[in-house]
Amino acid sequence: MSTNSRFFGVVAVAAVAVMAGCGAPGEPGGAETVAGPAAVFDARPDTIQLVADPAALPELAMQTLDGRTITTADLQGKVTLVNFWATWCGPCRAEIPDLIRLQERYADQLQIIGVSEDEGPVGLVERFAEQYGINYPIVMTTPEIDRAFPGVMALPTTFVVDPDLRVVQTHVGLVNPGIFEQETRFLAAIDPGITVDLVEEDRHGRLVNAAHATEIPGLDLTVLTPEQRVTALQRLNEEPCTCGCQLTLAQCRINDSACGFSLPLAEELVAEVAAS
Repeated sequence: MSTNSRFFGVVAVAAVAVMAGCGAPGEPGGAETVAGPAAVFDARPDTIQLVADPAALPELAMQTLDGRTITTADLQGKVTLVNFWATWCGPCRAEIPDLIRLQERYADQLQIIGVSEDEGPVGLVERFAEQYGINYPIVMTTPEIDRAFPGVMALPTTFVVDPDLRVVQTHVGLVNPGIFEQETRFLAAIDPGITVDLVEEDRHGRLVNAAHATEIPGLDLTVLTPEQRVTALQRLNEEPCTCGCQLTLAQCRINDSACGFSLPLAEELVAEVAAS
């Protein structure tokens, strides 16, 4: 399904109306073309995918590491990327420089918020953010945040929120930063000519793009200490399943929870870590 249907169809019509000197307020990219910065990434797709029936973001408040409070109302009018990550997550570390570049280039149109899933001291996250030069606010995960953005089973996971506070896409794993940029440019009305395909939401899709799983179907990781949990997750995301799927144990459990090979292997690994 593409932009010629439902509310994104209005976007296409509005883009024509802009050229004629008219506007269509209230539609992402449909009010008028906004003068914006030049693109920062060369590899940008011509077509992006957004959810056909986006859910409204509930009211919530998030406290940043430096003590500021960000509310849902503060995000109104900007594109927001809510990025779930952790200091021990390799794929998360790999994408942070790209997020920094996006935040710097689109300071007026985009707000990135990093939600740390770290269970250790806050000071560890603060030192990490300083070391990497992170230029967007970091908050520690809370039950309220988890309820607002449900279904995070792997890191990184990034929720895309439009200026009208609707969750229009969820990305699991490493994403070409050009996709984030095109989504930002379209939703911020910088480039309404970008083609949009409407898709059904799938928050529990296959674990791909080097995502680091944090929840493993069939396993109870609450028996582990925070340090043991990190160790177990790292191993589950690295060690292969023996069923022939050519996936890691974590990937196999998420992609095929009925697999009879991955669960015993995963349980044995967790028991080994717990006893160490």
